Amino acid sequence: MGDIVRGRGVRRRLRRLAGEGARWASARWNDLAAADETSRLARGFGRFGAGTVIIHPRGAVYGESYIHLGADTLVGPHVTLSVGMLPDQQMVTDPVIRIGDGCLLGRGTSVVGHYEIVIGDDVFTGMNVYITDQNHTYTDPEVPVGRQPPSESPVHIGDGTWIGSGAVILPGARIGRQVVVAANAVVRGTVPDHCVVAGVPARIVRRRVGDEGDGAGPDGDGAASAWPRVTDLRHPAPTTAPTPTAASTPTTGADADDRL
Repeated sequence: MGDIVRGRGVRRRLRRLAGEGARWASARWNDLAAADETSRLARGFGRFGAGTVIIHPRGAVYGESYIHLGADTLVGPHVTLSVGMLPDQQMVTDPVIRIGDGCLLGRGTSVVGHYEIVIGDDVFTGMNVYITDQNHTYTDPEVPVGRQPPSESPVHIGDGTWIGSGAVILPGARIGRQVVVAANAVVRGTVPDHCVVAGVPARIVRRRVGDEGDGAGPDGDGAASAWPRVTDLRHPAPTTAPTPTAASTPTTGADADDRL
């Protein structure tokens, strides 16, 4: 009986060691398989910036010569970067996809270009975001939608924008700078700078506006007007200032406090 117990213990230890070895080997393989600017994959791109990495395992990547990647951009695992319907297709614009510096494309994201997709600097996406500049038309009710001719419209995404997991950016979308796109939102049309959008179709739910109150600005220099604050559009601020009352008049001196 003791021999059986000892044999089971040995097998468990061997299994644990084998598992640790397999995980170590998988992690090292992923590190080695990641593509940076020195890799053969990078040489096929129209531009592949210094410090940019495509993590392994990668998604579908083709039409690389029409794709420009900026510097210090991280393309996560299973991300699709594709141009055209098929590899080696000749396109009418070059580049078709342009991604700026310091971006991050989350796991499973797809950027599918046919005409023009411009993603600015420092744009981050969550997982499984879909960005495309082409969609099928559906003008003929007698023809299957998938067999009707596609149409293209450029997509622009401004610097510093964050796109939440599962969001879809449709052809013709022009998203401004420092925009937040909520998870699972479907964006079309124009989104101004410094907005938060959510829903299907996406609508503005918040705006960032200049704060006229006291306090330091973003550079710590006391320039309060440069410091952004968020206004919730579901409860917009009044357009005219209310008449001061005794209860609302600020106090000074020893009666003042530090309430926000």
